[in-house]
Amino acid sequence: MPQQVLIVDDTEINLILFGALVKKLDDCRAQVFDDSRKALAWVTDNVPDLIIVDYMMPDLDGLEFIRLVRDMPGHKLVPILMITANDQKEIRYRALDLGANDFLTKPIDKVEFLARARNMLSLNQARKHMADHASWLSGEVRKATQEIVKRERETVYRLAKAAEYRDPETGAHILRMANYSMLIARELGLSVDDQQLILEAAPMHDIGKVGIADSILLKPGRLTAQEFDVMKQHAMFGYELLHGSSSKLLQAAAEIAKGHHEKFDGSGYPNGIKGEAIPIFSRIVAVADVFDALTSERPYKKAWEVETAVDFLNLGAGSHFDPACVKAFLNAWDDVELVRNKYQEDPLQAIEL
Repeated sequence: MPQQVLIVDDTEINLILFGALVKKLDDCRAQVFDDSRKALAWVTDNVPDLIIVDYMMPDLDGLEFIRLVRDMPGHKLVPILMITANDQKEIRYRALDLGANDFLTKPIDKVEFLARARNMLSLNQARKHMADHASWLSGEVRKATQEIVKRERETVYRLAKAAEYRDPETGAHILRMANYSMLIARELGLSVDDQQLILEAAPMHDIGKVGIADSILLKPGRLTAQEFDVMKQHAMFGYELLHGSSSKLLQAAAEIAKGHHEKFDGSGYPNGIKGEAIPIFSRIVAVADVFDALTSERPYKKAWEVETAVDFLNLGAGSHFDPACVKAFLNAWDDVELVRNKYQEDPLQAIEL
């Protein structure tokens, strides 16, 4: 595609001369205007490869023309060659401040005109090639990053699947509680990236249960105090399994695994921390996890009525749960019900809302 050279000059003979010179440049086409305002209107819809503009013009002079062009989106780097009289040094200084790149002085030397125009066009082409290369590199990085994220998600899926094989309380449970967690994060005003992160990390909240003996993990009745002490170790088992990774996803999952059994009043485990000292992802997952556990039927218990489970959350706000997380969960109730209906006790599916 030919390079476009915009020529703006109110003198017809200059337009004829400059247009003829531009034709001598390789693969160039001249757009000529004797009215600077019409030229400005053309530039609004086009990005030329070079602008050649005279200073002395009626109504809209060259300085104002340059200023207005530079204010247009996408026109900051268009090379501008300004034509001035030999004694107009102050004008050239002002033009440089406004964004002119080079100058020609009257009377115009044809050889100098061609050399300066050719050089500016070549530099502009090189800049465009660099921009295209940078865009290509950015695209390649984006694709590589997406591949890493895809592998991380597969890791999450397989780890969550491993927990499902050992723990009858998983399956669709991890899908519901992960989506509940995302809804709470949304209502709390967390960033979209954090909402996605907790959606993908929450399924690993109980991965540490792979380290708990079947005699305790699968016991149908109530655990003894000693057995419960063993069961509580799953929080740290999960943390030890996941922490230390350079992956932001696995770091978040490790934080959730360790902290989702902490209670807002400090009576939880494994570390007995309280309030906002508990990481926000752990506080969110605590609400999502307990609600779904209460409202799900298991071999050792019947499902609670939803209203009863909501009452439990409200009663526990400030003691067991972060009140802000409980409020956020209830504020998203319409979406909560959509999640409950979508994810039933079926084999593990892809995690999505």
